[in-house]
Amino acid sequence: MSIRSGLFKLLGLCLLAGVLVAGLMFPVAGAAGVISNQASETVDSMSSELADEPPPLVTTLTDRDGEPFATLYKQYRIPTTSDQISEAMKWALVSVEDRRFYDHHGVDWKGTLRAAISNSSGGDTQGASTLTQQYVKNYLINVTYRGDELGQQKAQEVSIARKLKEARVAIQLETKMTKDEILTGYLNVVEFSRQIYGVGAAAQAYFGTTADKLKVHEAALLAAMVNNPAVLDPWNNPEKAKERRNFVLDKMVENRKLDPADAEEIKQQPLGVVPGGPDKPASTCISADPEFGFFCQYVEDHLVEDLGMDKDDLYTGGYVIRTTMDREATLKAKEAAEKEVRKEEPNVANTLSLVKPGKDRHEVVALVANKDYGTDADAGQTVYGLPYEVINVLGAGSSFKIFTAAAALEQKKAGIHDTVPVPNFHVSPVFNWGGEHCPTRPSGIRSYCVQNASDNPDSSMSLQDALAKSPNTTFVILEEWTGMGPVVEMAEKLGLRKTMATRFADGRAPDPDHEKTEYSLTQKEYLGPNELAPNGRGFFTLGASPVSGLEMANVAATIMSGGVWCSPTPVLEVNDRAGKDFPVKEPECEQVIPEGVANTLAVGMSKDIAPGGTAARAASSVGWDRPMIGKTGTTQYQGSAAFVGATPQLAGAAMVFRPDRPHGGLTYGGPGNVRATADGNMFGGVTPAQTWFRAMKPIMEGEPVQPLPQPDPEYLKVR
Repeated sequence: MSIRSGLFKLLGLCLLAGVLVAGLMFPVAGAAGVISNQASETVDSMSSELADEPPPLVTTLTDRDGEPFATLYKQYRIPTTSDQISEAMKWALVSVEDRRFYDHHGVDWKGTLRAAISNSSGGDTQGASTLTQQYVKNYLINVTYRGDELGQQKAQEVSIARKLKEARVAIQLETKMTKDEILTGYLNVVEFSRQIYGVGAAAQAYFGTTADKLKVHEAALLAAMVNNPAVLDPWNNPEKAKERRNFVLDKMVENRKLDPADAEEIKQQPLGVVPGGPDKPASTCISADPEFGFFCQYVEDHLVEDLGMDKDDLYTGGYVIRTTMDREATLKAKEAAEKEVRKEEPNVANTLSLVKPGKDRHEVVALVANKDYGTDADAGQTVYGLPYEVINVLGAGSSFKIFTAAAALEQKKAGIHDTVPVPNFHVSPVFNWGGEHCPTRPSGIRSYCVQNASDNPDSSMSLQDALAKSPNTTFVILEEWTGMGPVVEMAEKLGLRKTMATRFADGRAPDPDHEKTEYSLTQKEYLGPNELAPNGRGFFTLGASPVSGLEMANVAATIMSGGVWCSPTPVLEVNDRAGKDFPVKEPECEQVIPEGVANTLAVGMSKDIAPGGTAARAASSVGWDRPMIGKTGTTQYQGSAAFVGATPQLAGAAMVFRPDRPHGGLTYGGPGNVRATADGNMFGGVTPAQTWFRAMKPIMEGEPVQPLPQPDPEYLKVR
């Protein structure tokens, strides 16, 4: 470099230093005016945030007993106080990043000018930022502007303006915080690699220890990594990581914090990180324990979609969410679902959802499937919310006869001991749009007709027996007696809130701008009386439309709660990062049908496990001996099947269906051998009922045997 060029660069550095000094002196000089005052307010505000605003933390989900089962986070961080950080860690960082940290007041002028001269003269590139300035920068990137790409770019841009602002904030910060507070703040906010932030999380993830127990070689590696976490990742690039670690050791020797002989000995040691990658918890429900993934995802969906919690806040707020999940019940339910259908079986889901009845809360106890929650389809994993989403497109079959019976009771069209007709074939005088085998009316519209799954020798029976034996014709006739509207309304009232609000065709929410066709209508619109279906759809009682397993379980819970519907909640309590209660407001519970109707319906549904009932064999196979309600369901061609049941203490719904390419049948070849086929032989009394009883028998073991509620005489016999 020529002497003339060097003089010009030196002059430029002097001007730069003058600008920095002048800028840092604001707003003392009156000429700075309004702009300077505004800038001062910005710096004051930012330095206050750095001193007071907490960084993102990990949210923990626990079971009802307080045992963690999942974590949600965007930055894995374990907050640490100064006395929880080893001296080795502090001196390793200070030695390599800011040797004069305890001497300057936020900006190291000597280092800044030295770095500027070196950089301008073609020497080694030097940053010259103090730890206080780095704290400012890391805080802006990792806290203030996280998720804001433009903000992060501004916080890292190479410009005099950015350096000036950073220096101003650093000086202001040192008037509000002690050196130890700044160092601790930096060590809590700085990024390492792989979503690991702060020395507390790094100590655990890299070495399986705590920050106060970090040894010199461990502290040196962590201090090395803050320079460039991605490049110095010790698992991906161990040689570069070791080279930088040894450089830190040399700096500790220069700073007289490490004996030269000890440094040379430590340099020969391996990095010492845990093998295979960092030891850290899962960051989403997808990576949680597979048995609990569905429940985890339901907690997230319920808080964010149903209750309006901000998702970013959920993932960064450091909450402890005590859920309603019963760990033992979940494991037993999971075992039952897998025994009935292997998890590796392609395109066959077997789910079980359990809900606790009650008049003030309906707590979700377990949400499981034969498949694990995850992204590895070959290992039997899925990210579909099988036990709770409206995802069983073919439906729950004759389980929907519950709604028809409830509507008939409420309207007093039939009591549970009244005789109802049971023809083997029925042509409806009310409903239309039947199949090709149904007769056509003089108007040219095809009638709706229905036949039973098998010929019944009885031409009539009580409504209670009909609920147990499930003849199709009887419940279509009951729909005619009550009208379609009350039946559809009953389904929504008893628990199918999301189910009835979804699109009929594929379970997605309706498009309000879409032309009103049967594919854009909600199920309620499609099935109930409206301009496109003046006489309703007679097949509703046969359950041939999309449905949520959790909502079917909640239907049983509503019946066992004396007709009180409550939103199925997975949350017991939420505490914020300070341990204070974070209010979670659930929808108010509703008395949706008279208690007498609910209690009488429960008694009406109590014979499904008796001889002749559709679930009798499954109940007998486990030696079931408790009073309960139950209803099986099977869709046409055995494409899906369900069993809904409840004791006074616990309600549940089991469903087997094809989540992908749903049309076709399910073939039963014994427990664990259910197949997706063109034709099928699956019934609700087989895999779904067997799953329900296989799980409920051990879950209820030791619980007191409670009787069903007493029926209301007003609804026993009305005709």
